[in-house]
Amino acid sequence: MKRTALVFAVALIAAPGSAQTMTMPMPKMAMPPSPKAPVKKPPVAARKPAPAASGGDPMVMNEQPSPVDAAAPQPHAGHGPPEGPAGPMPGMAMPNQPSAAPEEVIGSAPAPAPPSDHAADAIWGGAAQSPSRAELRRENGAFQGSMILFNLAEYQARKASDGYRWEGEGWFGGDINRLVIRAEGEGELRGPVEKAEFQALYGRAIDPWWNVVAGVRYDMRPNPQRAYAAFGVEGLAPYWFRTSATLFVSTKGEILARAEGFYDQRITQRLVLQPRAEVNFSSRSIPETRVGRGLTDIELGARLRYELRREFAPYVGVEWASKIGETGRFARQNGQRATDVNYVAGIRFWF
Repeated sequence: MKRTALVFAVALIAAPGSAQTMTMPMPKMAMPPSPKAPVKKPPVAARKPAPAASGGDPMVMNEQPSPVDAAAPQPHAGHGPPEGPAGPMPGMAMPNQPSAAPEEVIGSAPAPAPPSDHAADAIWGGAAQSPSRAELRRENGAFQGSMILFNLAEYQARKASDGYRWEGEGWFGGDINRLVIRAEGEGELRGPVEKAEFQALYGRAIDPWWNVVAGVRYDMRPNPQRAYAAFGVEGLAPYWFRTSATLFVSTKGEILARAEGFYDQRITQRLVLQPRAEVNFSSRSIPETRVGRGLTDIELGARLRYELRREFAPYVGVEWASKIGETGRFARQNGQRATDVNYVAGIRFWF
């Protein structure tokens, strides 16, 4: 009896310490997770896959874990080392990787063939669409039109006697081929016409800015009258200078040449200053028409116009004209001045 009481007393004294070492939770009591110290993973010995069992599936591995693997603790989810890409399964052959395709050269493919039909023809028919296509070609390349421009139509106040002068040009045709008509002349107010010439030329565009011309020239004044074959070029030089150069060969073998140009400098939308120059040459002396050899005459002038409309503009200006060399001597023999300054007033118009 005494021995039983002693064992019971020892059990009561040891009960609190034993409760702290309990690993099993009390009924209906949640125990907090106990922290675990990091466990070092022992090195894993190299393993060789066991051969597949005869007659079995080659995808099934007959590998038995080594004692070291069995004893090694497994890491918790999210705390283990990252897994690398899986290697080939034992006993399974990996397919060959496709080789890289050769790099395609950009622009090496042939251009598509241009369309040879019209989609609208499938609905309306080619005969119904032909007039529309002809009108489209006319408006976008087969243009036909005309223009008549009188750049000079003026009164000239001179020292000796006042006079007049005109210079005009008209063209008829398209952008590529056209007929060009030129006319110019001058004289005294109370006297006969001193100079009058007409030209009929065929013009052909050689680029967007220049035309070649060829045709005939006929001088009605002075007497005797002359006929010439004409060849030249006209167009817009850089900086929008309107220029022309023409060579004339008469029926008597006389060769003349002329170069002229002008430039429209806009001061305002309506006020325009036009400088102008003209130079004439002759291959030989022609006493009948009072033209000397070499450089025959020069004209330099400037005219200021005000465009009431684009097509109609009155102007005033000044011009210096001089007959050079033998041509000047012919003029003095006829009682004319070789060099003169003219004050002009006129109208420039076109339609």
